[in-house]
Amino acid sequence: MINFSKFDFDQAKALKERDLETGGQVQKFIDSECIRRMDPYTPKDLGTLIGSATSQTSIGTGRIVQQTPYAKRWYYEPANFQGAPTRGNRWFERMKSSHKDSILRGAASLAGAKVK
Repeated sequence: MINFSKFDFDQAKALKERDLETGGQVQKFIDSECIRRMDPYTPKDLGTLIGSATSQTSIGTGRIVQQTPYAKRWYYEPANFQGAPTRGNRWFERMKSSHKDSILRGAASLAGAKVK
């Protein structure tokens, strides 16, 4: 059995050294990449919903906000979107299934990991 109390480990310091804390460069990268890569998947009429991700999100918090009067309905309910099938509901989930690995590779690289 391993007794972790014998290790001199400061989690906050380790996260800071790798820039992994909230507001750090790694989280900022992940937030920015998610917003950028969601664009082609997000329903678009005038671009308000797409723009809301940038204007309403505090980059680095790990939380993307798109708060418009119709965002929730369009996210969950199927509709006949212009630009379908690429643009449509559940845009974050669909973006994530296509781009998760490359976003994680970029984040790992920023954190100092050796990425293949």
